[in-house]
Amino acid sequence: MVRPIIVVLTILSLAACREEEETAETPIRGLKTHLVELEPNFETRRFPAVLEPAEIAPLSFEISGLLGAVVLSVGQRVAEGEVLVSLDQTSLEIQVESASASVDQARSAAQNAAETLERQQTLFERGTATKVAVDDAKVQADNTAAQLVQAEKSLETAEENLGKADLLAPFDGIINTVDATSFTTISPGAPVVTVYPSDSYEVRFLVSFDTVGQLVIGTKARIRLADQPDVVLDAVVSEIGARADSVSSFPVVLTLKETHPSIKAGMAVEASIDLPNAQDEGFAVPLSAIIRDGQAEGEENSQSVMSIFVFNPDTSRVERRDVTVGGLRENMIVVTEGLREGDQVASAGVSFLKDGQEVRLLTGAE
Repeated sequence: MVRPIIVVLTILSLAACREEEETAETPIRGLKTHLVELEPNFETRRFPAVLEPAEIAPLSFEISGLLGAVVLSVGQRVAEGEVLVSLDQTSLEIQVESASASVDQARSAAQNAAETLERQQTLFERGTATKVAVDDAKVQADNTAAQLVQAEKSLETAEENLGKADLLAPFDGIINTVDATSFTTISPGAPVVTVYPSDSYEVRFLVSFDTVGQLVIGTKARIRLADQPDVVLDAVVSEIGARADSVSSFPVVLTLKETHPSIKAGMAVEASIDLPNAQDEGFAVPLSAIIRDGQAEGEENSQSVMSIFVFNPDTSRVERRDVTVGGLRENMIVVTEGLREGDQVASAGVSFLKDGQEVRLLTGAE
C-alpha cells in the first residue's frame, strides 16, 4: 500500500508545479522607441569636387636684375612680409652711389651758378655789367637748379629700386608654383612665384538645370574631406553660373566659411547641399520600425501602406497601426499619414511584439 500512495503524491506534486508554471506571469518586454518629430522637408544632394584656393596671387619684380638663390618649394607656408626671393643688390647699390655723386655735383654747380647770378646783378646795379651778362647768369642758374632737381629724383629712384630688390609675401599663405630659376636675369613683371591664402578655399562643380534653379547666393552647404570623412566644414554658395559649361550643366562655386589644419589645395572633397524635397511632408521613421509580415499594400500613387507599433503611454502597451509611406530620406522611411508629432514608435524587436502587448519603455541608458 505504500508504493501506490507514493505514486499518487508524485503525480499531485507534478500537477501542482505545472499549474504554477501556467499561472506564472509572462515577463514584460522592454521597448526601445523612436520619438516622432517634425523635420525640415529637404533632400541632401552630394557632389564630388576638388578643393581649390579662393585666390591665387602671382608675384613678380617691378625692376630687372639678377636673381639670387631660389629656395622656395611648392606647398611651403609663408608669413606676410617674409622675403621670398631677392635680386642681386650689387648693381643697385652702385646705381645709388652714382646717383648720390651726381646730386653732389649738381648741387655744387647750382650753388656756383646762383652766386654768379648774384654777382652779375650787383655789378649791373653799379653800372659795370651789362643786362646781357645778367640774363646769361640767370639762365645758367635756372639750368643748374633744374639739373639738381633731376639728380635728386634719380637718387630717389635708385634708392626705391634698391628697396624693390626683395620680393615679399603679401599675406600669410602657401606657395602654389615657383616659376623662376636661381641666378637668372629676370625682367620686370615676369612671373617668379604664385601664392594663395592659407585660410581661403573654394570648390567648383557642375549641377543640372533643375538643381541650379533651386540655388541662390548664400545657400548653406557642407564640405567633407574624402581622406578624413570626420572633417566637415561649413560653406556657402558664392557663385552660380548663368551659362552652362556643357549640355545642361551649370557651374556652382562654394566658398568655405571655416578652415582646418588638414586641408590643402587639390584635396578630393564631397560637397553637400540641402535642397527642398519634392516628396510630400512626412515624419522620418527608422526602417527597423516596419512590421515585416507581408501585409504591406501597394497603391497607385507609388505610396505604400505598412504597419508599425506605437507605444501608448496611458496603458503601457503597443498598438499596431497602419501608416502610409511616401519614400525614403537619409536611410529613413517617410510616413505621410498615420502618425502625429510626439508619437513613440517601436524601433527594435518589432517581430517579437503583438498588438496590445504590455511593454516597459527603455531609457537611453538601458
